[in-house]
Amino acid sequence: MVITEQKLDQLREILQGAPKKIALLTHTNPDGDTIGAALAWRAYLERLGHTTLCIAPNRYPYFLEWMTDIGHIGVFKDDVDGIMARFIAEAEIIFCMDFNQINRLDRVTDTVTANTTALRILIDHHLHPPVDGYVLQFSDTHSCSTSYIVYQLIMALAGEESIDQAMAESMYVGIMTDTGNFSFSTLSAELFRAVAVLIERGVNVPYVNSSVYDNFSEGRMRLLGYMLNDKMVTNYKYGVAHVSLTEEEMRRFNFIQGDSEGFVNYPLSIRGIRMSAMFIQTKHSVRVSLRSRGDVDVNVFARRYFDGGGHRNAAGGRSYVSMDETLQNFHQFLGEYFGEKEG
Repeated sequence: MVITEQKLDQLREILQGAPKKIALLTHTNPDGDTIGAALAWRAYLERLGHTTLCIAPNRYPYFLEWMTDIGHIGVFKDDVDGIMARFIAEAEIIFCMDFNQINRLDRVTDTVTANTTALRILIDHHLHPPVDGYVLQFSDTHSCSTSYIVYQLIMALAGEESIDQAMAESMYVGIMTDTGNFSFSTLSAELFRAVAVLIERGVNVPYVNSSVYDNFSEGRMRLLGYMLNDKMVTNYKYGVAHVSLTEEEMRRFNFIQGDSEGFVNYPLSIRGIRMSAMFIQTKHSVRVSLRSRGDVDVNVFARRYFDGGGHRNAAGGRSYVSMDETLQNFHQFLGEYFGEKEG
């Protein structure tokens, strides 16, 4: 259990007293979990009287724009006046929400590391949390999402009555999206009891579900069809499928941030496929997303070959060579990885 009375007492001691300036950071390419966790935790901290700012390194997906509290997320990439950079520099406490490696912040990393006096606190569920660098860690690698950890924290500190509709909505979005709409990850009776509480606190499940999953652009739908028809490659020897998209291909379909969300999961619905990989070209690298089922550990694969990591069945990383070379390397890596397993 990561939320012990000792840790709660430490957290209470840190948060008590005079109001503090607190930065809440999300990871790059923010998803529903990092956004939901940050927004719900921000609301709790604000009620304690603290001054907060939620900061995402780059833009969050457009299908989260409907969220009640989304206006509290600042995008560091758009910080032309340096307001967010100054806030981080002056912050007395920095919460890292849904990531445990500072390099997941990309453009924000240097600004965070320059503040050597702020107390850093981790709230996260990814594997391999760091040994040091944080005064306090709420890290549960078995949790379905960081938003669920935030829910447990708020319940332990303030109880169910402290959760308003916007907070409940934020946590529900994080839990829902990180479990694939409750279809994978760590699903437990305790989780569904928590979901029942969030519904009682005001979550409109059909509205939230439709707002996230039925709110995409036409370009995304056409891009998905193109990707599956023209770009999907299967390798039944290893039970692997992969897809790739170049910058030119994405421009052709008027790509906007969030359009590729969930694409990597589609090949896993093919009988005989147990691992899916997606490669997306960006300005400086190729972003790698990996999903699997069963005993195929894509966290190990991502850490070994793509300087990344994540969870057993969901991980990611980056490649710093061309798309063609990345795909060539990937085929070689498959032989090494599955050859070891077979051996």
